[in-house]
Order: sequence, then structure tokens, then C-alpha cells
Amino acid sequence: MREPRWLNDEEKHAWYAFLAAGALVNRQVEQQLKTDAGLSHPQYEILVRLADTPDGSLRMTDLANALLTTKSGLTYQVGQLEKLGLVARRGCPTDDRSVFAVLTDAGRERLGNAAPGHVAAVRDALVDVLTPAQLACLADALGTVARRFQSPGT
Repeated sequence: MREPRWLNDEEKHAWYAFLAAGALVNRQVEQQLKTDAGLSHPQYEILVRLADTPDGSLRMTDLANALLTTKSGLTYQVGQLEKLGLVARRGCPTDDRSVFAVLTDAGRERLGNAAPGHVAAVRDALVDVLTPAQLACLADALGTVARRFQSPGT
């Protein structure tokens, strides 16, 4: 068995900072959405993705892929949004196995009401804390990491 490539002090510092920042930013954004909009962060992201389409709908499989979540996790969240009247499910006319998530008028209204507070929380937690150069570096670095895992065969 090969000896592990242990993290040096600089690498540990980067890893611990990534873990702490990710957890703390997520906690703040989650709390803001729950308090101000009665939504979880995954639910908010579902509404955003649906609102970004021309007809307010996406095939559940495509929505799960876009959100980087499991089909079962998405099914649960869409079910919760359905109970709130914010999303509906619709069968696909050309494929009996496919189901679409559809943004309702109430969902579009809830999203519109939630978005200003959400963007303020994101700015407060991350965007406005960093200089433009730091923000660009962060986006570039984390984009590299994300692409590694989104590449075919990984």
C-alpha cells in the first residue's frame, strides 16, 4: 500500500477554510430563506431553475441534473413544493416515463417575493465580502473543481 500524500499546512488551511466557509454561507442562506420565504435552499433553487425556462417547466431528470441532486431527493423537494401549491407535476405527452415539474403562478409569486432577500443574503455572506479579484479567483477555482466532477467518466 502506498503512503498517502498528506496535506501540508497550506493545503490543510485551504481545505479547512473551504469547509468552514461553505458550511457558514449555506447556513446563513438557508436561514434567510426559511425565515423570509418559508423555503429551503433546494426548494428555492428548484423555483429559480423552473422560472429560468421559457414555459416554467423542466423534465424532472433534467432538473435533477441541473441541481446536481438525486432523482429521489428532487422528488421529495418537488413534493413539498407541490403541497405548497408552488409547483405542479405534469406527464410528458411523448414519453409515459417522463414527468415535468411546472412552476405555478403562486410559485412564481413566491419566488419574486423571496429573490430580493436571497440576493441580499448571498451578497452579505459572500459576494460583498470579497474584492472583485478574489471573487473572480474563487469562481475560476471552484469552476475548475466542479468541471472535474462533471466530466464524463468521473
